[in-house]
Amino acid sequence: MPPYQPSADWQYEIPTTGSKRLPPAARYVESLTHQGYGFEAAIADLVDNSIDAGAQNVVISFLRDEDRLVSLLVVDDGQGMNDEALDTAMTVGGRQEYEAHALGHFGAGLKAASLSHADSLTVISRTKRSPSAGRRWLTARAQADFTCDIVDPGYCQDLVDRYDGVIGWHGTIVRWDHVRAFDTVTTGQADRYLDDAIEKLETHLGLHLHRFLADGGLHIDIVVEDVTTKEELDHRGVQPIDPFGYRLPGRPGYPRTYTAPVEGVGEVKLTAHVWPPKSPLVSFRGIGPLAERQGFYVYRNDRLVQAGGWNSTRSAEGHLALARIAIDLPAEPNDVFSLTVKKDGVTVTPAFARGLEQATDEKGHTFAEYVQEAQTTYREAAKRASEPQRKAVIPAGKGLDPRLKRTLRDELPELEGEDPVTFRWDVLPSDVFFELDREEREVKLNKEYRQAFTGGRRGGLNDAPVVKSMLYLMVNEIFQKERVRAVHTDNVALWNSVLVTAARCELSR
Repeated sequence: MPPYQPSADWQYEIPTTGSKRLPPAARYVESLTHQGYGFEAAIADLVDNSIDAGAQNVVISFLRDEDRLVSLLVVDDGQGMNDEALDTAMTVGGRQEYEAHALGHFGAGLKAASLSHADSLTVISRTKRSPSAGRRWLTARAQADFTCDIVDPGYCQDLVDRYDGVIGWHGTIVRWDHVRAFDTVTTGQADRYLDDAIEKLETHLGLHLHRFLADGGLHIDIVVEDVTTKEELDHRGVQPIDPFGYRLPGRPGYPRTYTAPVEGVGEVKLTAHVWPPKSPLVSFRGIGPLAERQGFYVYRNDRLVQAGGWNSTRSAEGHLALARIAIDLPAEPNDVFSLTVKKDGVTVTPAFARGLEQATDEKGHTFAEYVQEAQTTYREAAKRASEPQRKAVIPAGKGLDPRLKRTLRDELPELEGEDPVTFRWDVLPSDVFFELDREEREVKLNKEYRQAFTGGRRGGLNDAPVVKSMLYLMVNEIFQKERVRAVHTDNVALWNSVLVTAARCELSR
């Protein structure tokens, strides 16, 4: 390049005199800890990696030592990684080629999601052809000089063996230690924290991965494990939450598919839904404020990456609470739709808004007409007489199957801020089928009669769903009372007498 000659004219090309390599400073790792990842979004990013690795089973395990939470693990039965692949996965800015259908996008999720919440990230993996191997990032050392530890192979194999029910010949374990949120849990609050954290995590994963879960090719379990005894203290299977999972549409003729001509992309399909008004379903009311959940639901490779919002094409309003539109992003890269690093939203250019203005369905109905009809459906329902309201209940907690709890939440409004009703089997007198511990909000069931409901099989945390659900409905009101009246005490005695006799009849058969 010829030497720069000063000129009064505008320089369209920037003159340079050479180049030099400037590798990132070690403090760049610190920026990964401030990416704004929410806890649920961070775990979802790790599960995305499991899905990309071909996993069919993923277990998210909270490890507990008495009243202290010590670690969190995400275990999968995916194809696993050898030493070279582990080095790439743990390298900040490591280059990785993604297949067209992959959920991974930027290559930063494992590090950014993990270090946003934990000061120690360990990844242990094995493949069919390579032994167990591991790497560990400690935030303090990584910030100093990018040093990543090589985990002892013997320990790697021991941890893989600990989870041999998930990992067979191949799989991966992501381990978080020194989780900052765990350190904030005060004495006696571990149960409350776990109930809240697991509930939110169940909802987030069930919503954002609902297509994978409904397809049956992916199973996600959340467990609480005693770190010493390995006993499962809680076990919940994540169920799909379809944001379009109503039974009947709120307006005849829906859903409708509109086609929007978007410059730079081509035709974009918009599947528009009108939810039934006043729906009690968790997939409508249980996934967040209705004002935030109206609008566009954007999918990338079947993974929900945006759950509501109008992307600046209009403002959220109460009359649009029933409007939800599904969009599958084009497979080809484009400049119109941009995915956020945390995969929790999509930014769009004005070309998308212009396409919406021209969007029509096969009968010539416009997208603008759909918006109007969604508003009308809401207003018409608001004018009608209110429907009978069911009495609110204390939420269901441990000991009830997650599917049963989901149905209870769909059918009954819940009292906010209340500790849940839990169930467990215990040693009780033979003439007592159940006892109520009002202080602990616990229903104790007599172990002596457990076999009457398990068919001779080994019982589990969520066994006997029929009898537990009936008791939940029967005793909920008693837990809500400040004082137990004589009629309630008499009812408990009556129910115990009948249930003990029924259980004995069942066992004698």
